[in-house]
Amino acid sequence: MKKMIFLAVLTNISVKSFAQAEVVIFGGPQITSAKYTVNGKKQSSANKYGFQLGTNLKIPFENKLYFSPAAFYSLKGYKVKLNRPSFPPDTLAIDNNTTIHTFELAALMQFDFSIRPNHFFLKFGPSIDFQLYGKEKFNRSNNSHIDRNMIFSFEKYGRYGASILLQLAFETSNGVLLCCQYSHGIGSINNADFGPGIWHRVLGVSIGKYLGKKK
Repeated sequence: MKKMIFLAVLTNISVKSFAQAEVVIFGGPQITSAKYTVNGKKQSSANKYGFQLGTNLKIPFENKLYFSPAAFYSLKGYKVKLNRPSFPPDTLAIDNNTTIHTFELAALMQFDFSIRPNHFFLKFGPSIDFQLYGKEKFNRSNNSHIDRNMIFSFEKYGRYGASILLQLAFETSNGVLLCCQYSHGIGSINNADFGPGIWHRVLGVSIGKYLGKKK
């Protein structure tokens, strides 16, 4: 009986919380790169430009703390100079320039610094990104050039990556959000045994808007 009462209360709280959930749409540019290592040795990498576009919820949790799950498209990539053999992309490759289309799911907690209509807030939490499609261009030490689709498999690039997201943002009284976000990859997108370690690094800004929110 106690378990049934507990479940009923928990369900009631969950229903009420989701009933109070607010929906946000957001998008903006970002700078992307990667931490790239071969046999533990860091390789020189450079930035590329991408963007993100998606939606998230703001669900009451406790006081000024909220659950804010997000789902969004993110265009990522990196440029890397290689001083030792790396497979993927190729044991003769001396560099690589990738463009990767990803879909990301994040389980974030949001803390509002104030209950005033105009206030700053902080978001943080883990995310999983799905590598949907990618292109890579690289030069070989034999003076040849390769331009091809990235191959995702158990022996090459991986379909999944993991990151920790941190976002600092400002919410205005009319429901507009101005955000700065950093994504720190903690799961390599390489699957090949003895291959490189490749962790996404993303720094972006975005503008968002609550749907139907009035203050």
